[in-house]
Amino acid sequence: MVKHSAASDAGLSDFLHLLGGLVREPSVVGVEQAFFRVVLRELEELSVNVSLYHGVLVAQGNRPDSIILSAHVDRHGLLCTGPNEFQYAAFIAGNRGELNGDSVSEQMMELIQDRFIGQRVQSHLPHVGTYLGQGSITRSFVCPNRRNLIFEIDGLSHLQPGTPVSFVDRLTIADGFISAQLDNVLSVAILVHMFRCGFQGTVLFTAGEEAGRSWRYALEWFLRRQLWTQRLIVLDTSPYPTPLAAAAQEVVLRRRDATAIFAGDMTMELQDRCESLGIGYSYKDDYVEAINRTREKPLSFGRTELGRLTAATEGKINGTTLQIPTTSYHTASETASLSSIRAVLRLLDSYID
Repeated sequence: MVKHSAASDAGLSDFLHLLGGLVREPSVVGVEQAFFRVVLRELEELSVNVSLYHGVLVAQGNRPDSIILSAHVDRHGLLCTGPNEFQYAAFIAGNRGELNGDSVSEQMMELIQDRFIGQRVQSHLPHVGTYLGQGSITRSFVCPNRRNLIFEIDGLSHLQPGTPVSFVDRLTIADGFISAQLDNVLSVAILVHMFRCGFQGTVLFTAGEEAGRSWRYALEWFLRRQLWTQRLIVLDTSPYPTPLAAAAQEVVLRRRDATAIFAGDMTMELQDRCESLGIGYSYKDDYVEAINRTREKPLSFGRTELGRLTAATEGKINGTTLQIPTTSYHTASETASLSSIRAVLRLLDSYID
């Protein structure tokens, strides 16, 4: 097993190579089985105990109870829902219960609807990942009746309903930044990389986060074990409207989301480690509150996997979040700085004995 620092030059190079490979693998929300097998193969090469359950892949080192990290494996994509008809996978009819109008994703639909024109897409068999063909998005718009992003695609009219369609994705590295559909393959790659570097705790790789389901899969695992913790750290990306706003911090912390207050001790532990390591941080809830003082329609605090878990268990499961600031959120060109990635790797490296 590799023992060099996760954030060393060699460590960063290894990480980017891993990330580049994972970015190419499709993992449309709701249809993540093939991607789970890819992650499983990566972990089986290491001295890690791996168990695959419905909706969650669990990897554990020699000290599984020391700390628990989590990241979701799903990414936004499309689902064929009829003859030459494609909808945003996270918001199809089965997820109508999430369409309350106050999630970050729903608030951004109007903003991102025009970003997909010309985007190359590809389709695979849902469970095995067999390639079915490519096409190009010619139009995308928000349907006022179905409250969803609807897509018109040239080249995939042969697909059957239920077939996932992912964005053709490649990792781009230039001028100190990386770009791809990073949410949330970036966090998945970070956690696999941590095991390569000797991490001995527990990691949960969850499905369905973009559809508001991942917390249920995680909770099922906690209930199987009858395990409660205040030391859960959930990794994710965090959207900012401009590169300048994203560059104001290397990592993003949170005290809360729209659902629950996070564990204060765990949040302060991350803050203290950031300060001792010289890592620039900010609190997303402070940022949202400041923005909302200038807006008539407030921004959402977001409903996170951790917040849902905390609320559902009345605080028996809690912790905090660690996020990487990005721009062009929920597109195939979401961008993060290498300095932020180094900072997260350094911070998590402090949890490797």
